Amino acid sequence: MTRVFAGLLFSLVATTANAALEAGAAAPDFTAQASLAGKEFTYALKDALAKGPVVVYFYPSAYTGGCNIQARAFADHKGEFDAAGASVIGVSLDSIARLNDFSADPEYCGGKVAVASDTDGSIAKSYGLKVMEGGAGLKDSRGQEIGHGFAERTTFVVTPDGKVGATIGGMSPAANVDKALETVKSMAAAKPAGG
Repeated sequence: MTRVFAGLLFSLVATTANAALEAGAAAPDFTAQASLAGKEFTYALKDALAKGPVVVYFYPSAYTGGCNIQARAFADHKGEFDAAGASVIGVSLDSIARLNDFSADPEYCGGKVAVASDTDGSIAKSYGLKVMEGGAGLKDSRGQEIGHGFAERTTFVVTPDGKVGATIGGMSPAANVDKALETVKSMAAAKPAGG
């Protein structure tokens, strides 16, 4: 079963973001239940965009290999994203209960990165991502059943005007975070003084 799960996640990571929204497209607005440091709140993309660019990263599942690495990398670089004026929100098909644990876990999100629940995959699909059904019988890195489908690992940098500034896919979880950080730093450097 573990081999099947590893193959499934590899295919989601290795898939290029062919159908995903591309730079210049309107980023679909969304509101979802989210968690930060184990505390639930209602996340609204439009509210976050009022403060600056938003890195919206879709990942297959909390408490799985690549997703653990990616969450930790976003948490480790949070200060750099903040300095570039960008916020970060992770989105998966995990239940809010799983995300409460994941968002507070010091090994992963560490109370620094908010994660949103997209249990039916509608947010991921609105961004043009593949959503694979399944997960029943598959176990996470804690040995608990996952029990939900998976969205393709792809990151979007959304500009304050609601447009996709960059689509990042088809790379390792750590490289995905590095590319997102490079993108928001470039946007910050290109921003006119006083603007």
